[in-house]
Amino acid sequence: MKNIRFDVEYDGSDFCGWQRQPGGIQTLQGELEAQLGRILQENISLTAAGRTDKGVHARLQVVNFMTGSAMELSKMAHALNSLLPDTVRVSNPHVVPLDFHARFSAKEREYRYFLLEEPSALRCRFTGCSKGSLHIGVMQDAAGLLVGEHDFLLLSKEPADKKNPVCLIKECEWQEENGVFVFRIRANRFLRSMVRYLVGVMIAVGRGRAVPEDLGMLLDDGLMTFPLFPAEPNGLFLWDVSY
Repeated sequence: MKNIRFDVEYDGSDFCGWQRQPGGIQTLQGELEAQLGRILQENISLTAAGRTDKGVHARLQVVNFMTGSAMELSKMAHALNSLLPDTVRVSNPHVVPLDFHARFSAKEREYRYFLLEEPSALRCRFTGCSKGSLHIGVMQDAAGLLVGEHDFLLLSKEPADKKNPVCLIKECEWQEENGVFVFRIRANRFLRSMVRYLVGVMIAVGRGRAVPEDLGMLLDDGLMTFPLFPAEPNGLFLWDVSY
C-alpha cells in the first residue's frame, strides 16, 4: 500500500461542503472519492487538511489516501481532472510516508476572507458583503486582539462539550486591496465556522455596531454584548497549509 498526497483547488459554490454525506448530496470529498474509486477500481477514503463548510473555497486543500494501485501518479491526476467538474482541480501528486495525515500532520493553516462593502454581480461567488461602509482601522484593532492563544468555542459551531476549543493564532490582519477588504488569519488549528464568526464580529466592529473591546470581553470573559452571526461562506478560502 502507498500513501498518496494531492493538492486540491476548488470553487465550493455548488457543493454542500467538504465532508461526504449520505443520500446523494454533492460534496467535494464524495465527488473526489467516487472518481478516484472509478479510476483505481478501489474503495478510496480521503483525509483532508480542513473540512470546509458549504460554499467555502480552497486555493490549497491537501488530501491523502491509501491505495494499492501501481498507476503512474501523473496519469492518475490527469484522469481525475478529466472526470472532475471544471470547478475542482488536483495537482502535485506524490507518495508520502505511511504516517502522513493531511489533517493531523499539519502544523498551521491559513484562511483568507474577501469582503466588499456593496454587492457585486460578477464577484459574488468569491466575496462576502458588508452591505455598508467599513472602518478598516478599528477592524484591524479587533484583529490584533486575536493573536495568541484563546478559547474560541463561543465563536464557532462546535458542540458545547468540545474537548479542546483553544487555538493559537499566529498572524491576523486586515488589508484593503483595490476596494476589496482582505482578512488573513494563520493558526495551528481552527474550530468549525470559526473564521466566519470572527469575520462577522469584525464586520459589526467595522460598521460601528460593536467596538474592539466587545471582542476582547468575548474572548477573555465569555461575555456576549451583541448578537453573533457568521459571515457569508462565499468570501472564505482555505489558502495555505504548512507541514
